[in-house]
Amino acid sequence: MPKLSDDELLDLLGVDQEIVKTSAHSPREERIIAGFKEIQRFVDQYGRAPQYGEDKDIFERLYAVRLNRIRELEECRTLLAPVDHQGLLSGGGMSHTKSVGLLDDDALLSELEGAAGPSGITELRHVRSRAEIRAAEEIANREKCEDFGRFQPLFEQAERELKSGVRQTRPFGKDASVNTGNFFILGGQLVYVAEKGEEFQAPNGHPDARLRVIYSNGTESNLLLRSLQRALYKDEAGRRLTEPDFGPLFSSTWDEGDIESGTIYVLRSLSNHPFVAEHRELIHKIGVTGGKVETRIANAANDATYLLADVEVVASYKLAGINRTKLEGIFHRIFAPAQLDLTIQDRFGHPVRPKEWFFVPLHVIDEAVICIRDGSITNMAYDPKTASLVRLVQ
Repeated sequence: MPKLSDDELLDLLGVDQEIVKTSAHSPREERIIAGFKEIQRFVDQYGRAPQYGEDKDIFERLYAVRLNRIRELEECRTLLAPVDHQGLLSGGGMSHTKSVGLLDDDALLSELEGAAGPSGITELRHVRSRAEIRAAEEIANREKCEDFGRFQPLFEQAERELKSGVRQTRPFGKDASVNTGNFFILGGQLVYVAEKGEEFQAPNGHPDARLRVIYSNGTESNLLLRSLQRALYKDEAGRRLTEPDFGPLFSSTWDEGDIESGTIYVLRSLSNHPFVAEHRELIHKIGVTGGKVETRIANAANDATYLLADVEVVASYKLAGINRTKLEGIFHRIFAPAQLDLTIQDRFGHPVRPKEWFFVPLHVIDEAVICIRDGSITNMAYDPKTASLVRLVQ
């Protein structure tokens, strides 16, 4: 196959136009910086560099391949060195990630095919029709999103809901509709439809509309609805994100004959870790179980999930007719801004970052349970600054 140019390779890696405050860099350099910043955000969130593997999600696998390619290009290392505060260019925090440095172009394309789907690779290897080229140009014509701050919380929430199961992904072809507020995965990136103009009739007689589409890397494009549909159809990894599904969580009534099906439990750690000891009254683990809480925590002192220490149950709420998976997803979404950022060593000396521990007062958890019972939790969020639940603006 012909050797790829730098721009073609950057397109393949999914590095789009960067959000920069000055024009000191060329468009190509801005795209490189944008891709690197996405990787840095991943490291900030998870405390490690992205890794390649079949058990990793599509975003992490894409970032891992991209980071390895950046490392082997001297031009990229020179450009990004001033902003590499995490030591990623020198291999900091990287483990068990396939090296791309020894791969030829075909092998690199194979790696990317596994991470992002084969559609873009097929287009690179074969001559495309004028219609395909025109559609690709429409998708690629992106610019900096000046008000991205408005949309970034929406992307972060959608990712949390996807990982917690509140949202699901579906192949695009089963539902080809596109409306304001929809999320999609296209080319390994989250895509949000922020605006949809009035519909008009396209030359082929089909309805069409102009869209304002925001991408998770801070760029946007003003493209036609049917252009977005074509791109999603052609991307075998293209997906629609379903709308959040929060219910049904509980049965409408709880009579004497009802069967208890779940218990929310709130734990407080008895760890002597300095930070935990100092803030013991505010650090809580929230979980849901269908069995006995006592059985669940019996081995807490030997389990890194429980900070390798005994715990005490400070609150529990018995529930009937509950969907436990959805309920845990709601708690994780609501209190994600207050998730405890703490790394401890397990029994084998390996670093562990326990989940489901939150820096939240107990009375706020009580309030969240009340909101779950009456269904109002779907419109609530936790504000760490005021340590309270706040209603989302509709």
